[in-house]
Amino acid sequence: MTQAESMSAMSKEMQDCVAACMECHSVCEETMSSCMQRGGQAQMQIMRALIDCADMTRMCADMMMRRSPLSAEMCAMCARACEMCAEACMSMPDDPQMMRCAQACRLLRCAETCRAMAGMAM
Repeated sequence: MTQAESMSAMSKEMQDCVAACMECHSVCEETMSSCMQRGGQAQMQIMRALIDCADMTRMCADMMMRRSPLSAEMCAMCARACEMCAEACMSMPDDPQMMRCAQACRLLRCAETCRAMAGMAM
């Protein structure tokens, strides 16, 4: 199977999950940068959650795209990382970038789509 055939065989649900993971990854990276520019204001717990979420979402998307047999388990872990990151970011409700990140993790469905994919056979 060629790469083009492999990509076209990807279900709509999987494509949506990959897109949500990549969007979430991007927003987490932007939020980390924003935190670092502010200096000491960002709590270490928030930075750890951002790093974990950024890494997990990227890896999860990669694994789904290559049809890894571990994708479902990775999706479950990714959903958990997204929820933890959203909670951490919501601890700073007055920060627009933190709220944007919480939304990407939870409300833009990254956690939701990953949870759904974890329950599906990949």
